[in-house]
Amino acid sequence: MNISTETRDGWTLLSLNEERLDALNSGELRDKILGLLEAGGQRLIVDLSGVSFIDSSGLGALLSGYKNANLRSGLFILAGLQPRVQSMFELTRLHRVFEIFPTIEDALAKG
Repeated sequence: MNISTETRDGWTLLSLNEERLDALNSGELRDKILGLLEAGGQRLIVDLSGVSFIDSSGLGALLSGYKNANLRSGLFILAGLQPRVQSMFELTRLHRVFEIFPTIEDALAKG
């Protein structure tokens, strides 16, 4: 999986450079998020602007990251959901669980 990370304004930004977040690559994302949290990352933003398809495995990886961040009193935010991905969050009602922002800049402004 092609994931780039950078630090901006005290946030760790994970950009997913994949069109699909599914069973084939969601395990890598789960491991990457857990590794960042275990290394002391407290404030994570996941940029999904490049992702046009997500399945239940992808949703599960993000939910795992959210839960692990909460266990560590951290923040876990999503940004840049494309319409098809946004509809999956609404269908599963996960849009009520996650903080979701239209852009990375909007998410950074939260902090």
